Amino acid sequence: MKKHNFFAGPAILPEEVKKQASEAALDYQGIGLSLMEISHRGKEFVAILEKTEQTVRELLGLSDDYAVLFLTGGASTQFFMTAMNLASDNDTIGFVDTGSWSKKAIKEARNFCQVDVLASSADSNYNYIPKNYSVPDKLKYLHLTSNNTIFGTQTKIWPDSSCPIVCDMSSDIFSRPLPVEKFGLIYAGAQKNVGPAGVTLVIVKKDLVNKSGRNLPTMLNYQTHIDKDSSFNTPPVFPIYVSMLTMQWVLKNGGLQAMKSRNDAKAEVLYNEIDRNGLFKGTTAPEDRSPMNATFVLENPELEEAFLEICTEAGIVGLKGHRSVGGFRASMYNAIELESVQLLVDVMKSFEQKNG
Repeated sequence: MKKHNFFAGPAILPEEVKKQASEAALDYQGIGLSLMEISHRGKEFVAILEKTEQTVRELLGLSDDYAVLFLTGGASTQFFMTAMNLASDNDTIGFVDTGSWSKKAIKEARNFCQVDVLASSADSNYNYIPKNYSVPDKLKYLHLTSNNTIFGTQTKIWPDSSCPIVCDMSSDIFSRPLPVEKFGLIYAGAQKNVGPAGVTLVIVKKDLVNKSGRNLPTMLNYQTHIDKDSSFNTPPVFPIYVSMLTMQWVLKNGGLQAMKSRNDAKAEVLYNEIDRNGLFKGTTAPEDRSPMNATFVLENPELEEAFLEICTEAGIVGLKGHRSVGGFRASMYNAIELESVQLLVDVMKSFEQKNG
């Protein structure tokens, strides 16, 4: 039976990417070695790294003002690396608190600089994106989390800011076009829309680096990785390669605008059913609903196990919601097909007929 993968991450990859990656895992381009065995200094991987960076630049329309880095440690490491590298002890960073990940980023930043939480949706269990907050001129930068995987919200309108925006885009990068000029730094764990777990994409404006006045550990200094083209130490070879394949798949399928149209169509099908079906209700403010992660619950929680059981029978996996919200979470990243979302909707309708 085909599995329909709604896991929040590590998440679904395109079928053709998995096929190409599996072939490279055994023998990369006929060289007689697995891609996982080759030197990261060898010509084969250097070419992969260069192509991966080129593809990122093409997708986002990046100028040479930005460095593209492939690091490790996940977005969680970027929570403190951003503050360490971009701000001094006396600088103030502004945060908009929209969920678990921004909360963790705030905690880490407080170790290195002053923090001003400009707005928060914690008062409603993060079920909306704060709006109409002002961004003070004094800020070194403004930190946002573009999409909140756990709570199912997404920033739709980027705030006007006189300072650079630093943004955690782990769960929605490459899902829609971006006004890149607004951002001083973007970081994203790969395991949603970019590729498999193990590599972290960092895009940073070069003129923001080396301004903190700190004596930074070598491995935690962005300049180290800029100077060494992401190969100061051994980079995650295989995850970078699979990320390259995934981003090439995005390009081949029309780029970011096409991904937005694709994702909006899937989200519309599911959210329409959540709103129509009397057994279910959404957990987020409609205007802030994420196309990536739809969170919803049953009006009668006692029916949860029964619903998950029929989903499993239909081949639907990864639907159980995070404990912070409960209920269900359908993650609809770039690679998931409309067919899978429609199947989930059909199961919801069938469940309503039996239990309504």
